[in-house]
Amino acid sequence: MAFDSLSERLNKTMRNIAGKGKLTDKNMEDMLKDVRLALLEADVNYRVVKDFLNSVREKARGQDVLNSVEPGEMLVKIVHDEIIALLGEDKADLQFADQGITAIMMVGLQGTGKTTSVAKIAKIVKEKMNRKPIMIAADVIRPAAIDQLKTLGREIDVEVFSLGPETSALVTVREGMEYAKEHGYDTVFIDTAGRLHIDEELMQELKDINDYVAPQEILLTVDAMTGQDIVNVAKSFSEQLPLTGLVVTKFDGDSRGGGVLSVKAITGLPVKFVGEGEKIDDMDIFYPDRMADRILGMGDVVSLVEKAQEKLDMEEAERSAQRLLDGVFTMDDMLSQLEQFQKLGPLSGILKMLPGYSQFAPMIDESKANDSMKKTKAIIQSMTKAERMDPSRMRGSMKRRVAKGSGTTLTEVNRLINQFEKMKKMMGTIGAMQKNGSLNEENLERMMGGLEEQMKKNPQMKYRGGKNPYKF
Repeated sequence: MAFDSLSERLNKTMRNIAGKGKLTDKNMEDMLKDVRLALLEADVNYRVVKDFLNSVREKARGQDVLNSVEPGEMLVKIVHDEIIALLGEDKADLQFADQGITAIMMVGLQGTGKTTSVAKIAKIVKEKMNRKPIMIAADVIRPAAIDQLKTLGREIDVEVFSLGPETSALVTVREGMEYAKEHGYDTVFIDTAGRLHIDEELMQELKDINDYVAPQEILLTVDAMTGQDIVNVAKSFSEQLPLTGLVVTKFDGDSRGGGVLSVKAITGLPVKFVGEGEKIDDMDIFYPDRMADRILGMGDVVSLVEKAQEKLDMEEAERSAQRLLDGVFTMDDMLSQLEQFQKLGPLSGILKMLPGYSQFAPMIDESKANDSMKKTKAIIQSMTKAERMDPSRMRGSMKRRVAKGSGTTLTEVNRLINQFEKMKKMMGTIGAMQKNGSLNEENLERMMGGLEEQMKKNPQMKYRGGKNPYKF
């Protein structure tokens, strides 16, 4: 994901400075030198880096950080606040018209995922903002874009208006706006044509559409993988069109993220949405404060909870919670929890959202983790109903039958049963603590402690030395 390398470097620097009993001008400058190097390596614009460090230095001295009780923590807070300022102080909401139809025009170069982003944002607007959207296929230069938008429209149950590639973009938009008005739509997304590079013909077409529609939003789609070129593309488009925000795609494909950190400071354009995958649900509203938390390894529990509420079967989760409180835990419960967990996305992404656990994310080999989950599901599904209820009674012949049926080994079956027994014991302890009122943060932390040592002892991990010595 974007910012991974920056996050790793800044986390190390922040931990070092937070451990200082007393700060001096010298060790603060050493810290700022490390921060400078981390930002430059992340491909942040050098002018932005210079202003960032000057602001941190000024605020640190202005707040008497050097003489404070916890100078290191105070300095970390200042760095955190400055990262938020770089990304944009507040979440940049979509602007909707007070009356009538809201028009949202999507622009961008070819290959940035513009058409897919139109559908992803339309889905967010429909489901989270209770709007009634329609999408206009105005990219008549590329006929495949019209077919792609229609396919995506069927997937998200949003109508797509098109007059085909033989009709000009402006006429398509004009007729589409009339159609939206006649059929009671309140939000119109206009998917415009892209080019391999910015040219006069492209810009004139976009200007004509803008002059006719006067959209509330003109969102530019940019590719996170292009680094500093995000800034150059944003500047070029903003000179021709009144852009209102950015949609950053392929956010999961670049570990640096310098372009995203630079663009707001240089162009003044806020990032409104970020896409982190190919699936239709892989688009999120951009929250600067949450992203700053994740960059500094503070987690993002709010986003994780929101994702859980959207993707998990809450009735099943409540049933599982009640069974837990009743002291009941079977292989079927384990399977249900595993399937729910998989809906939240990659394991490494979940760890990054948990405070204090982001350091473990680079250790995860997603391919092996997915393979392990598939084997676990296959083993459980190969058991009989009675065996799932109490696998501790399974004899050797039963285990060999399950191993053969699931395409695994006897060792893997035994390992899963041992893991299940440990989980069952822990779940029973939690249920008992909940009933007698002793389930508090301190006891829970003590019971869940020692995670790093357990991870190191895990047979699926290999010691490989370096910055992240252990890897699944």
